[in-house]
Amino acid sequence: MPIDHISIYPTPEKFEDTVAWYLKALNPLKYTEILRFPGAVGLGTNGKPDFWVIAKENAAKQDNHFAFRADDKETVNRFHAAGVEAGGKCNGPPGPRPQYAPEYYGAFVFDPIGNNVEAVGFFPVEK
Repeated sequence: MPIDHISIYPTPEKFEDTVAWYLKALNPLKYTEILRFPGAVGLGTNGKPDFWVIAKENAAKQDNHFAFRADDKETVNRFHAAGVEAGGKCNGPPGPRPQYAPEYYGAFVFDPIGNNVEAVGFFPVEK
């Protein structure tokens, strides 16, 4: 079964900055704000929130890794540029990662609270 949704938990002080970062970084992947409640924002595509940012007092350090699927290399490249431009820290520029799979093309950016966020696609190897 596929995963339905995932949540991350910034402190209330970092909540709005974290939401703003994800809105910019995930824009190339067509993610938008779908739902908002006090202290919680659901982002997603096609009207379905599958990524939640939820404020949590005394939140533990965030050091998760998750990847968003991209339809093409240009989307991976734009995700990385948007994430860094929004204040994220590069954790791996866009490019092939043959150590993971021959067709693997990804980019990694740390979000404002320390999560390693990736955009990835699997594309034919250019020779």
